[in-house]
Amino acid sequence: MPEVSAQARIAAPAGKVWDQLTDFSSHEQWSVTHTGFPHGGPSPLAAGATYQENLKMMGFPAEVTWTVGALTPEREFAITGKGPMGVDLLTRYTLTPDGDTTDLRIDGSFTGAAVSLMAGRLKDSATAALNESLRKLAGLVE
Repeated sequence: MPEVSAQARIAAPAGKVWDQLTDFSSHEQWSVTHTGFPHGGPSPLAAGATYQENLKMMGFPAEVTWTVGALTPEREFAITGKGPMGVDLLTRYTLTPDGDTTDLRIDGSFTGAAVSLMAGRLKDSATAALNESLRKLAGLVE
């Protein structure tokens, strides 16, 4: 089961980072794996809400059905997903406010038989995507 993480210190208060993170119409501006929400993001954003997202990882398109798990405004947003070929995903965004700055950490994991065949490449690709996404997100809110 590959696990990935990335973290950035963003020069913006947690509320501003949270607003950008949960503005699903803006994901194409900062998430490098995101290619679209076929039916829009979760509305309303609440624990238990589900939504579909089209992604591209390692050059391969995939549709993931996400379920919102943990949701604490300006602190935590966690989603679990079901992808193609029996792949299960977990993504957790953790915000730690520090005055006018915010530490944002993204943790993710992938499980399933298809994952074991390419675990190393997937981990490297996902880690690079997370770091680039954090860089772009910071650029939108700073």
